[in-house]
Amino acid sequence: MASGAGTQSSNQILAGRYATALYDYAGEMGWLDRVIEEMDALGRLIDESADFRAFLSNPLIDVHEGTKAVRAVLQAQGFGSIVQDFVGVVSSNRRLFFLRPIVTAFAALVDKKRGLVRAEVVSAHPLTDLQSTQLRARLTELGYGRVNIEQTVDPSILGGLVVKLGARLYDTSLKSRLQRLQYAMKGAA
Repeated sequence: MASGAGTQSSNQILAGRYATALYDYAGEMGWLDRVIEEMDALGRLIDESADFRAFLSNPLIDVHEGTKAVRAVLQAQGFGSIVQDFVGVVSSNRRLFFLRPIVTAFAALVDKKRGLVRAEVVSAHPLTDLQSTQLRARLTELGYGRVNIEQTVDPSILGGLVVKLGARLYDTSLKSRLQRLQYAMKGAA
């Protein structure tokens, strides 16, 4: 188990290095805003295209052919040369399978530089505007600064919220409360 956690950390470190290199280079070239938009679009492309994800994770694809194919896709989608070149470097380093974590690390770096904190919120039902505003205000009171809420709906949590802020997890879901109660009752028996 411990080695899995170590691998997770080394993967995060590696993704962070790629993200930082791209961020710094884009800033030096004066194209940071465009690269931020394009990396966001790249994340959506990966998330929305099962074929593209399958291609990225296929270890049998030749490095040169894979690089050419990815460049062609990015060019057809209107991506600029900086992102195309960056993905080419990732491909040349045999890390295409790692592109999504790099995009995620890049988004986290952008948020950090802008003073934003990303809150991943899971709820049983979509949050209303009022609930989102109240949650954002509460998180700000707790010292999290400017909070960007990314909501996911998962009916299996039954009620309440699961809020992830970086490494912190706040779980007030009904599902986990019932699990804790069940565990406590087993211990009492």
